[in-house]
Amino acid sequence: MAQLTRREISQQDYERVQSSTEFRELRKRFRAFAFPMTVVFLVWYLLYVLMSAYATDFMSNKVIGNINVGLIFGLLQFVSTFLITALYVRHSNKNTDPIADELRAQLEGDATSGRLEKGAKNA
Repeated sequence: MAQLTRREISQQDYERVQSSTEFRELRKRFRAFAFPMTVVFLVWYLLYVLMSAYATDFMSNKVIGNINVGLIFGLLQFVSTFLITALYVRHSNKNTDPIADELRAQLEGDATSGRLEKGAKNA
């Protein structure tokens, strides 16, 4: 079995990809999700912290048994983290990964895929 070696990627290759319209589109799509979602999460988190500090009467209202509003809000922090993660994975798979895969293929070059094909024929 032939040993695959990766083609060395030069600084010029990285700069070429970074200045491409595909890379700009990749950044735009990533930022369109990441920045608003970060703001939403931070506002939600700060709301929880501020309410815990200044709205103690509201947060200590019992809902069921010993479970109060503050505990529910705290648990919802975990739920929102998992939800944001799931939304990011879906967004990434659909909107950014195809572009990133294409750029990676360009960086790694067609020579690598040619070596793979030759290795498969020799095996």
